[in-house]
Amino acid sequence: MRTLAFDGRMGAAGDMLLGALLAAGADRDALSVVEDTLDIEYAVSEVDRRGIAATRVDVLLTNAASDGDGSQDHAHDGHSHSHTHDEGHGHTGDDAHAHSHDEHTHAEGHGPSRTYAEVVELVEGMDLPAAVRADALAIFEILGEAEASVHGTDLDDTHFHEVGADDAIADIVGTCLLLDDLDVEQVVTTTPATGGGTVEMSHGTYPVPTPAVVEIAEQADWSLQGGPIDRELLTPTGAAILAHIAEGTESLPPLDINASGYGAGGWDLDDRPNVLRAMVGDSAGRLRRDEITVLETNVDDAPPEVLGDLQRSLPDIGARDVSIVPTTMKKSRPGHIIKVICRPEDAERVARRLAEATGTLGVRESGAGHRWVADREYETVVLSVDGEQFEVTVKIASDTDGTVFDVSAEYDDAAAVADVTGLPVREVMHRAERMVRE
Repeated sequence: MRTLAFDGRMGAAGDMLLGALLAAGADRDALSVVEDTLDIEYAVSEVDRRGIAATRVDVLLTNAASDGDGSQDHAHDGHSHSHTHDEGHGHTGDDAHAHSHDEHTHAEGHGPSRTYAEVVELVEGMDLPAAVRADALAIFEILGEAEASVHGTDLDDTHFHEVGADDAIADIVGTCLLLDDLDVEQVVTTTPATGGGTVEMSHGTYPVPTPAVVEIAEQADWSLQGGPIDRELLTPTGAAILAHIAEGTESLPPLDINASGYGAGGWDLDDRPNVLRAMVGDSAGRLRRDEITVLETNVDDAPPEVLGDLQRSLPDIGARDVSIVPTTMKKSRPGHIIKVICRPEDAERVARRLAEATGTLGVRESGAGHRWVADREYETVVLSVDGEQFEVTVKIASDTDGTVFDVSAEYDDAAAVADVTGLPVREVMHRAERMVRE
């Protein structure tokens, strides 16, 4: 499987993602459709970040129009809010946007701001491949919902500030175009670093990660980690792009790498390279990560009927798996350990049902973090026995690459066929599984 892996230990911003994708082999010409639509130009250059050769992308205005001093305070239902969404890496600091390239003004903080609806209209009007358009709109929706949640507004009422300006649109749509050009089947990222300290916004001084990044991370497949320095390393734009395109991974997957590169942030830090690394290569299929927690309780007075009902009813309120293990409790009394796997957001509801059903006075939670699970699909096969036809559902387990490693007929279906035909259940299951394998 062709995989793109990001190393998120120095966070991510829109310009860093653009640079990393170009450095990893994406075609610069893929960005021309954005330049044809907006009054901007992508200025691509090679820079040094603490000994690492990295690709830097600046978004420049191609005309003299700007909004004056580059600061924007746009209303959110009567509230002013100013926060540069890529200021943590992208266009300030040592590559400050106050300078110009060939008399072009840096687009950061300049140009029009737009409402969410205006951004959607603009993107829909671009001459983009359908998949690219869908990805870009999904990322803007993630940003819009985060802004709406932070400010207590509806999505349609959200007024983007810098995120609705030309440079942010160029970052997001440009990233989607370059990703499409690389033609990868899977994108993963190690845990993105947020940085630390505080950031100045018109509402006041806020801790890093900023409120919008926190909102976005709640919906993402990856986790956050603070540090390693007191700067804003993960911007809302970078977070929204990664939330849409990337699965989280604790460590880089095995990759037969055929291309790699570094996207440069705007700051040249004292003790570490301010870069986002991208690697492209072929990976073997893997199991999917499923976020879980584990609940346990010990009981010594639950009748078998109650235990059986727990296995039947707990999946209806979120349990992924229920195990009941005989054990010996104090004073040598026989008892049971009830162990339930569920999603973290379902844990309180499942724990309450355990307490209500068993009378237990306590339920332990051990944060397992996640489990690795196979992708599952179900196929219905038709068995012919003595001229009669019977349907049996078969579960097929595979990795993310589609490699099948288990085929298992559903017992209840096989038992029903066995009751009618007189065949052993095992034989019915074997016949159904063989039809799928063949």
